[in-house]
Amino acid sequence: MLSTDEIRRIDHEIALVPVRKAASIEALKIVQHHRGWISDESLQAIAAHLGMSAEELDSVATFYNLIFRKPVGRNIILLCDSISCYVMGYEQIYAHLQALLHIKFGETTPDDRFTLLPNPCLGSCDHAPVLMINQDTYRNLTNEKLQEILKEYK
Repeated sequence: MLSTDEIRRIDHEIALVPVRKAASIEALKIVQHHRGWISDESLQAIAAHLGMSAEELDSVATFYNLIFRKPVGRNIILLCDSISCYVMGYEQIYAHLQALLHIKFGETTPDDRFTLLPNPCLGSCDHAPVLMINQDTYRNLTNEKLQEILKEYK
């Protein structure tokens, strides 16, 4: 079931496009913003509101790496694994993150503080290696910087 606010915001997005289905990504983002992730029940409710099948909407949701189909932590770490980041030390940064957080890609810390995900490009190749935590981008990473960066997030 979608909340009144979610429906209002989704309907606003629907009004901006020529076909209801074209608002699918924005609808997913709206519900995820409110709930943290897209459950099967949420997906079905969104699909019904948009006039599409749950399977169609799930194919959209699973195509985009920033739509979460399972619960995630309070802070999402996106580690760039592009060729630029790889050449500039991605493997060491990933290994250090695993050691600090005791999780691998796709996992969440037991305290729900962090979820670690790979990302194909964060658009800062000239400052590799790079990661994002929520909306914050960190460039020219070193293992020493990681520990200080992680302290900023509760």
